[in-house]
Amino acid sequence: MLLKEDCNKEGKKHSFLFRRTSQATAATNLNRQRHSLCHNVGDAVAVIFQAVRLCFKILRYLWVGYEWIARFISLGCYGVLIFPGVLQVAYYYVYSNQVRRSIKYGDQPRNSLDLYVPQSRDGQNPNPKPVVALVTGGAWIIGYKAWGSLLGSHLCDRDIIVACLDYRNFPQGSMSDMIKDASQGISFVFNNIAEYGGDPNRIYVMGQSAGAHIGACTLVEQAMKEGGGERVSWSVSNIKAFFGLSGVIMEGEESLERFSPEVMVQDPKIKDAASLLPPFALFHGTADYSIPSHASKSFAEVLERVGVKVEAVEYTGKTHTDLFVQDPMRGGKHQLLEDLIFIIHQNDKEALARNAMAPRRRRLVPEFMLNLAQRVSPF
Repeated sequence: MLLKEDCNKEGKKHSFLFRRTSQATAATNLNRQRHSLCHNVGDAVAVIFQAVRLCFKILRYLWVGYEWIARFISLGCYGVLIFPGVLQVAYYYVYSNQVRRSIKYGDQPRNSLDLYVPQSRDGQNPNPKPVVALVTGGAWIIGYKAWGSLLGSHLCDRDIIVACLDYRNFPQGSMSDMIKDASQGISFVFNNIAEYGGDPNRIYVMGQSAGAHIGACTLVEQAMKEGGGERVSWSVSNIKAFFGLSGVIMEGEESLERFSPEVMVQDPKIKDAASLLPPFALFHGTADYSIPSHASKSFAEVLERVGVKVEAVEYTGKTHTDLFVQDPMRGGKHQLLEDLIFIIHQNDKEALARNAMAPRRRRLVPEFMLNLAQRVSPF
């Protein structure tokens, strides 16, 4: 009986100890769970913070990317809208007997030019014809002589020979290489154009966009060489005029000073050489948001200060590509072409009379497509 009671007492004691042990273990586990939960929450917060931070960085970079994507889409839409005209110009470039393609003027890659030679017609002036040496644009990386085929064909129909110069682009060549190529191409025109019916005494240089920058640098550098007494293969003083269309004129900061015609002409070393420079005519559209028209106006002011004869012509509402692409595709007559022809033929009354009677060019692209192209153009 006593044994039974002792056993009951011992069992109760063990049961009590077991309950206390179980409660302690449960409390420990609960503390561990709480600690683990806090640790997990802390890790989750850190991960979320890093993720949010990364998202903000991506969004910041994505905005730049978005702009480039938008421009790429705009370029695609622009290309589709003007494609009917591009196709017709390409056909003319490949199959017209007025075009002499890829005439070599030097030994370096892309040292070649295309010539647009007017066809001889009965009763047409048999005298040597004026020549425009054209340096096309392309942001210094996609410049190509065929880009000038539209304007070249228009001027060719007005009794003017056009030589579209090709040149090395980045990264194939540096800015010095581009200027050297342009100079060598102009030299070839001076020394060989008579064989194609051109007048070496009536040579004009024209540049469009980046080509205007390259052409202007070429003339200024040639004037400095000539003024310094260096031996040259062509004389800048024999250029009748320079035409700059929607030109890029670098501001000349830091390493760009050597390749900014605006800075170059203000160099005291060119003070005497400036008198050798030909007259400059700078054409620009007021709606050009790639290269604002004030770039040409600023350059014109600098040229005038150093004694160069210059005229800046603005076309209201015209964009970067209107003057060189859309307007020529409209057919008929457009203002830039008429201004160029007037300057080139100003001392040739017969040529001006023939120009006034010249048939209108046919339209290449419907007007509504050209208007849309103007709106979506990324340039």
